[in-house]
Amino acid sequence: MVVGLSPQLRRGVVEYCILGLISSQPMYGWELAEHLQRVGLISSIGTLYPTLTRLRERGAIHVTESRQGVGPVRKYYTPTASGETELNQFRKDWAELTFQVGIIMDKDE
Repeated sequence: MVVGLSPQLRRGVVEYCILGLISSQPMYGWELAEHLQRVGLISSIGTLYPTLTRLRERGAIHVTESRQGVGPVRKYYTPTASGETELNQFRKDWAELTFQVGIIMDKDE
């Protein structure tokens, strides 16, 4: 986990990080979890699936099932057009937010 990052802030950005990851290529749940755990945004794969469900229910992601060889069926996630729109808006909002917070934080230096 990212030390010192509030759980609320982490939860607020995880959905958009998922959209960002799958915007470049379809990914399955375990693969997403590995990326997000590596950078400390989720603690376990169990915290990922409720987030994927929320994204799917609001129409931000599409799920496709696929079997690779003899292994289990995997659910691959891709953003919908609506999800891409959300992600693009978040990128703009995030840039503005980090810029404004940076101004405030740099005032005392």
